[in-house]
Amino acid sequence: MMDHEVGFPAHISPREIDAAFLSHAHLDHSGSTPIFYIRGKIPMYGVEPTFEQTELLIKDFIHLTGYYLPFEYLDLQSMMGHCIDLPHGKAIDVGRAKVSLLNAGHIPGSSQVLIENEGKRLLYTGDFNICQTQLLKSADQDYGDLDAVIIESTYAEEDHPDRRRMEQEFIEKATEVVEDRGTVLVPAFGVGRSQEILCVLEAYHFDHPVFVDGMALKTNRILADHPDSLRDPDLFSRAIRRAEWIEKWQDRRRAAKTPSVIVSPAGMLKGGASVFYMESVATNSRNAIFLVSYQIPGTPGRLLQEKGQFMLHGKMRKVDAPVQKFDFSSHCGRNELRETLSKINGKTKILVVHGAEGNCGKLASWAKEAGLDAEAPRTGQIVEI
Repeated sequence: MMDHEVGFPAHISPREIDAAFLSHAHLDHSGSTPIFYIRGKIPMYGVEPTFEQTELLIKDFIHLTGYYLPFEYLDLQSMMGHCIDLPHGKAIDVGRAKVSLLNAGHIPGSSQVLIENEGKRLLYTGDFNICQTQLLKSADQDYGDLDAVIIESTYAEEDHPDRRRMEQEFIEKATEVVEDRGTVLVPAFGVGRSQEILCVLEAYHFDHPVFVDGMALKTNRILADHPDSLRDPDLFSRAIRRAEWIEKWQDRRRAAKTPSVIVSPAGMLKGGASVFYMESVATNSRNAIFLVSYQIPGTPGRLLQEKGQFMLHGKMRKVDAPVQKFDFSSHCGRNELRETLSKINGKTKILVVHGAEGNCGKLASWAKEAGLDAEAPRTGQIVEI
């Protein structure tokens, strides 16, 4: 799970598929989807703004990736022509199965997939979060009786801090830096996390300049057209109106010199406008860098988080500005995963997926100890329900 090879579902033929359901736009869930449209024309269901965000991310993926991709931009466009918006809670028939999507609380439009077929009910949680955030409502957990659950395990061994206390600390620390004439750089994922941070700043009436840059601007526009995907559309509207949108290079240079909070992708500092801001912010101890996104091992953000170092002006050097991590995760933590499983009937089959560093096996082991029928299946393994 922790290598950086791109994997594609080559063991699944598009000809064997009647329909696709996209849980959300993040590339680890959507990045391979155009492969099914090289020759196929199956319908793809999801909840907007999932498709608009997916198109944004895959376009960027095609443009920036150094990997060989077995699809092209035309295949993405073909896929977009077969996308069907399916509102949360509405069921449709696919062959003999009935399928509905439930709110997952992960990013705007994110969904869990509930499949009913031949008297059996299967839930795929996708990435989900049962804790309400400033941006999103918590995941829907009104599942009814289930015969099987496919559940993520990203944070099977890690709890998240209390959300409200963390938000308050974030605001307090940001206020201290800006009132001391410093600048706070917040590298954040462009889809979801940047908007969450903007909403936190607005919810706590942060009374200092806020700038937003990069892919987050396009996401802001997408979400403004889909207010139903948000917990509090008015809060989001106020947040993006109050923030100054960086459109030109001269605006970027001005922002870097202004006592303010700058919210900018890329969240792991692998590229994007946040790398430009690091050149200015990192060399002054009066400034600060707040990491609010997960940092994959081997990324510049992870090196900054662990060693306080960054490539500045072509040289690796120690960063002068203090670096602090704030866990604004959009996944369930260990307690929430266990809470979810504890509500499930002991006869339900639990299939644990989406966990690095052995987390699939660890959550499955906990579930078995709790009396559940659980396993961490291998890729391609067939499980009968």
